Amino acid sequence: MYQSFYSAAVGASAYLSKLSVTSNNLANINNYGFKPKNVAFSDLINYNLNDSEDAVTELMAGDGMRVQRTYTNFGTSAATMTNQPLDFAILQDNAFFMVQDVGTEAISYTRSGRFHRGELDGKFYLMTDSNRMVLDRERKPIEVGQMADEESAGEDLAAIRQSIGLYTFSNPSRLANTGDNEFVPVDEGAEPILIENPQIASSALESSGTDMAEEMVKVIEAQRAFTYALKMVTTSDEIESTINSLRG
Repeated sequence: MYQSFYSAAVGASAYLSKLSVTSNNLANINNYGFKPKNVAFSDLINYNLNDSEDAVTELMAGDGMRVQRTYTNFGTSAATMTNQPLDFAILQDNAFFMVQDVGTEAISYTRSGRFHRGELDGKFYLMTDSNRMVLDRERKPIEVGQMADEESAGEDLAAIRQSIGLYTFSNPSRLANTGDNEFVPVDEGAEPILIENPQIASSALESSGTDMAEEMVKVIEAQRAFTYALKMVTTSDEIESTINSLRG
């Protein structure tokens, strides 16, 4: 009896976590460069009946499930034209801009290409909305000129676009979100790999990867599973109460 109560309780908790992840995806549906997260479940306890502990047989039983991890889909989303000269959209999967914190010099990675011309120590650099410097193919900050007239602006923008570094990882799923659409490798020593032929669109931004229809389906699934788990908790409690009353 306690086993059924426990299995239902952890199941309700797991689907509550899924609802939280899905609601965050929906909240960022209009956030340029946002990449939705997905939840992976696993058996909390899985063991064999009438066999050794490590054996894999058809006689297996488990007690509940848990959220094993959340992972991010870094696939390409549609590009939206903005007509802003310093906006850039990545047009290939698992690719990132490398950005650097001005104060700590810490490196992080993002797919959001909403950049601007920011001043630092008398010079102007290509910076993100969170005022991090965008790095080039040599991992150095990109200086931005005055772009005084249309002709010089076009030449400068072409040079900036060609110099922007685009990087990938052998295992992008091991990137952890640090906020502001920025990610860092979870594994120490994970080295970024420079993409030799980057696909970047100028004066455009990558739309949010959140699919409204897909996320609403996940909401319905999680809500129903959560409700069923709570009903199982209630039923287990009622049966336990009945047994206790029969015992006198």
